[in-house]
Amino acid sequence: MLDKMSQKLKKFQDLLKYKFKNEDLLGQALTTPQFGNENNIPSYEYLEILGDSVIKTAFILKLYQMGIEDPGEITKLKASLESDEAFKKIAIKIDLERYIFKSDKQKIEGTRILADIFEAICGAIFLDSDFNLKLVEDKIINRFYEDIESIIKDSTILNKNALLEFLQNKYKTNILIKLEFEKYGLEHDPIWRAKNLKIVDKNSQMELLILPNSLQSEKFGNKKDAEKDLYLKILNYIKNK
Repeated sequence: MLDKMSQKLKKFQDLLKYKFKNEDLLGQALTTPQFGNENNIPSYEYLEILGDSVIKTAFILKLYQMGIEDPGEITKLKASLESDEAFKKIAIKIDLERYIFKSDKQKIEGTRILADIFEAICGAIFLDSDFNLKLVEDKIINRFYEDIESIIKDSTILNKNALLEFLQNKYKTNILIKLEFEKYGLEHDPIWRAKNLKIVDKNSQMELLILPNSLQSEKFGNKKDAEKDLYLKILNYIKNK
């Protein structure tokens, strides 16, 4: 097992184009808590927390360098860039799953674990490089976020705000959005679809627009992504109506 782990670590460092001074940090970043508990070795949990902060700082600085200084705008755009969705896209792109140390029957594909490990890798590089934020930016941010403006545009994080702003301008009133969820799959691994979205006047509780029942989200592994997908579909439907 040690030989296989060592080979994975070497290959992943080749992918990153970064040689760790302390390979144990990288091994920890790539180890799931379940595998860590089974083998009595450290998992990614601490490095994930650290990496989350490192990534936040890197994005704030990058947005500032792009000329974005409004705190509200920075908060919204940063949320888009550091979403689980954005991290998982990068993880899939670099085939991160093949490097992860996990239990034999542990499911990784499509889960938050991919995003957690992406953050942990950033934390590991930050520690290994003696807290060099610029190196994390060069090895991760600049390489794998090829087009930040495109990521911001395509992200679903801002969909609810965009929908609310559009509706409030259209109806000149405070808007309340209501929706329902449909659950599929197994109890321990549910799949969700958002549907039956209603646009209601917050003051009168009167429904402002009747939407077709066919407007539903795609199926997702969590309610949040299903909800965001439906917001985007509704916004596009209203704009094109």
